[in-house]
Amino acid sequence: MAVKNNDVVNNIKMLAIDMINDASEGHPGVVMSSAPIIYALYNNILNVIPNNPNWINRDRFVLSCGHASALLYSMLYFAGFDYSIEDLKRYRDVDSYAPGHPELNILMGVECSTGLLGQGIANAVGMALAERYYENIAKNIDNKLNLIDYYTYVLCSDGDLEEGISYEALSFASKQKLNKLIVIYDANKISIDGSIQKTFTEDIETRFDALDFNIINVKNGNNVSSITDALKEAKKSDMPSLIIVNTILGDGLENAGTNKVHSGVVDKEEVLILKQKYNISLEPFNYDDNIRKFVNGNILERVNKKYSKWQIEYDKALATKNSTIINMINLIGKGDFLIDFDSTNYQINDKYSEEGRISNEKVINFIAPKTKFFVGGSADLFRSTRTIIEKDSLMTDEDPLGRNIEFGVREGAMGGILNGLAISGLRCFGSTFLAFADYLKASMRMSAMMNLPVTYIFTHDSVRVGGDGPTHEPIEQLSMLRTIPNMITFRPADINEIIGCWEYILKNKKTVSLVLNKENTKILKHTNGKYVKYGAYIVRKEKYHLDATIIATGYEVTTALKIADELFNEGIDLRVVSMPSIELFLLQNPVYEEKLLPKDVLTFTLEAGSTLLWNRFASNPKCALGIDTFGVSGKKEDVLKFVGFDYNVLIMKIKNMLGK
Repeated sequence: MAVKNNDVVNNIKMLAIDMINDASEGHPGVVMSSAPIIYALYNNILNVIPNNPNWINRDRFVLSCGHASALLYSMLYFAGFDYSIEDLKRYRDVDSYAPGHPELNILMGVECSTGLLGQGIANAVGMALAERYYENIAKNIDNKLNLIDYYTYVLCSDGDLEEGISYEALSFASKQKLNKLIVIYDANKISIDGSIQKTFTEDIETRFDALDFNIINVKNGNNVSSITDALKEAKKSDMPSLIIVNTILGDGLENAGTNKVHSGVVDKEEVLILKQKYNISLEPFNYDDNIRKFVNGNILERVNKKYSKWQIEYDKALATKNSTIINMINLIGKGDFLIDFDSTNYQINDKYSEEGRISNEKVINFIAPKTKFFVGGSADLFRSTRTIIEKDSLMTDEDPLGRNIEFGVREGAMGGILNGLAISGLRCFGSTFLAFADYLKASMRMSAMMNLPVTYIFTHDSVRVGGDGPTHEPIEQLSMLRTIPNMITFRPADINEIIGCWEYILKNKKTVSLVLNKENTKILKHTNGKYVKYGAYIVRKEKYHLDATIIATGYEVTTALKIADELFNEGIDLRVVSMPSIELFLLQNPVYEEKLLPKDVLTFTLEAGSTLLWNRFASNPKCALGIDTFGVSGKKEDVLKFVGFDYNVLIMKIKNMLGK
């Protein structure tokens, strides 16, 4: 018996509904509305090979509306990816291949973690940007080499388009003319709270027309042929595309078109009626394997032709024996990032005195010539954050190999786009002021969750920025960064530690926040880049008797050393510990902590920010010296006095605590 499109779509729907009902939670509405979309994409368009999921030139698909995860897993199962029915029965279970929202697992066909609406769109923009970069690297070496030419597709919901990050990211995509980005919009017009007409009434076509997107409207969201034709048409565009697919949420369910089917489960009787209507076994998770063979066979027959042609390009690429090409292949396919970087190879003049952000700029430009796969940018603050790669150009549609990315005043989108670049293998960084880290929080959280090697560079790191006032003077941001699981936060004291931070960044696949000062800083006598990986180490040892320890970070290490020298003349012998990374220090053996911070000795902490986390190390709350109020506009020294963090106040607090 011939298999029809509707047969497959109905099987995809009902397997996903079985998963949701078995888990007792999920989002059935989008399963029923988007099943024809995802089937048309995988069966007729998407260049993927289920038994070779890591193929470097595969098309990328991002499910930005991650609440439709059951639909994705059902589609991947029927497409022939390595899911078993037993895997799908564990939907939403701990340590499952089918978690509640998609989690990055390329071998299982999931290109990135999604769930925070709008983030997936920004990730897809980054993936499309990476594709263009890789494609042009290959063509720059041999203009006839067609090694990389994949498309990035993203399925989104009304909620995705309501979130501001999506507009930021798509505005960027338009300016970059990322024509291999295709956004598919399931326009069902229903959210959790009901009709979107209550909150979201703009004309989407007009909005995207203003962005110069190629817009295609599919009136019947159940017509697989129409959706397929729209996808084919989109691939011909020289601009990013938006395909608006008009659907009905929960199409086929009793409460279709209402928020009652957005989340929850489907009544068991209704499931049975649907399965009878669709001629599907009434037993949960019992599906005809012929459907799976049919879909998998279609995909392989269609894609293997392209893969055979691509294999010729791949062999030509290997034959060039060009190291950049070989490294690119290994980077995309295996995540192998190769760079010759050692902190001891960076020569520094002893009389060096410079702002941390400028020191960092020099290190970035020491790194950049060593690899083509190191790119970065700024949220319209290149001149202030000093993160431009010199001797390189801006990345544009006319100059796709430029390595300086102007994200515009779009911190939120910058983070999501960086995640897409990193998912694609590139080592990337983005920069802004520390006070603006809040705009990036959601993206940083996703970076860390996916364990992506994204480096967030934050400058203007304290109230010392002065005249810009409290809006630009970070207080709580350092604590926020340090509480993000799986992210490392560095606040280096001088150029030696900045170099050490970059050695860690380049040799480890971790999400990192690098926080830099705006004050002139000399090379401190005993700082050492090689010790940064331990999180903390001694930069001034007591001379005779240990009276107390001061832990400091960033510019406050300079202050702590000055305090220690002054108090030594008054008979107080202090140890100073630089702690560029709390997180790395807490990973060390407890014996190392006891060696640096003896428990029977009074310990102070010194940092121009919130004291909340420092109570872990300070002997008592009064020993945690920081700033727990918002700043004020004024000259630097006046601001420090206003918040009680000027040098004289600090030294008196320490003396008082020591009874001196």
